[in-house]
Amino acid sequence: MSETFSAEAAALSGMQAPILTLTLNPALDMATEVPELLAGQKLRCADPHLDPGGGGLNVSRAIKHLGGDSLALVALGGLTGDRLAGLIRAEGITFLSLLGPGETRQSLTVTEGTTGKQFRFMLPGPIWGEADRHGVFTLLSATARPGGYSVISGSQPPGVPVDFNAQLAASMEGSHIVLDTSGSALREVVKRPIPGLSVLRMDGEEGEELAGRRLETRVDTADFASSLVARGVAKMVIIARGAEGNVLAEAGRRLFAPAPKVKVKSTVGAGDSFVAAFVLALARSQGADDALSLGTAAAAAAVTTLATQLCRAEDVMRLLPYAEAVEI
Repeated sequence: MSETFSAEAAALSGMQAPILTLTLNPALDMATEVPELLAGQKLRCADPHLDPGGGGLNVSRAIKHLGGDSLALVALGGLTGDRLAGLIRAEGITFLSLLGPGETRQSLTVTEGTTGKQFRFMLPGPIWGEADRHGVFTLLSATARPGGYSVISGSQPPGVPVDFNAQLAASMEGSHIVLDTSGSALREVVKRPIPGLSVLRMDGEEGEELAGRRLETRVDTADFASSLVARGVAKMVIIARGAEGNVLAEAGRRLFAPAPKVKVKSTVGAGDSFVAAFVLALARSQGADDALSLGTAAAAAAVTTLATQLCRAEDVMRLLPYAEAVEI
């Protein structure tokens, strides 16, 4: 790594480029625990833990935990949206809300105490129409900063076209776009690349689906990521290899950062913590190797926390020496 990361020093005024996160399908995340999941019985749950959820919101939350700043753009609707706004304020996150259609969705994570298994129930969000989408483009054009970083993360709301990410990116001209998506939206981006996309991240399973084959080794993963870079899909392509670590490819270089060995309590938010730390490092003018290491340490730190909690700065710094990126 080029230098030791210092959250305190890097947080000084003027040392971070602007970061914007976008969450159009947020959720009120509820997490609870039961001794055992049994069908047909009343299950007595522990007191629920509530968090503001959704990819972009989680990224902003983790950036805050790491001593950075971001502006979160969030679509909120109904009574659930009001409650979610209160949770966002309580965490001290700077955000702008736009009126979303219908009622903001909820999600539920249930941990089975006897086994430690997690069960995640994700409700669908409200359907978006053309007028709703137009409002987002207008807000993005007014808030995205040239030279800053704009993170598009999380599920797309129902009703938007498959090329919606490309439309969002086009409304943020001059910003470094970081995209963490899945499903048909990810396939669309690979099929029809977004011009100038800075970073594309995906999980290993998503990478294998796109590649049409097993990516058995980190070299296999790096080869596929490099092929996407060569095709102009993104300047940097990151593919997670689960508990093994993360692979990054950019023009002329491939990197691997090993995941520190930790005891897993919850996998919720690991990917969002990775994106938060990775983007924060780039915004602080660190290189791809340092960003990959910090992101990998943040993901490992996130899985050591309970339920829908994210990474803690002290855990990230403790794990960072074990996530040093190397060329492959």
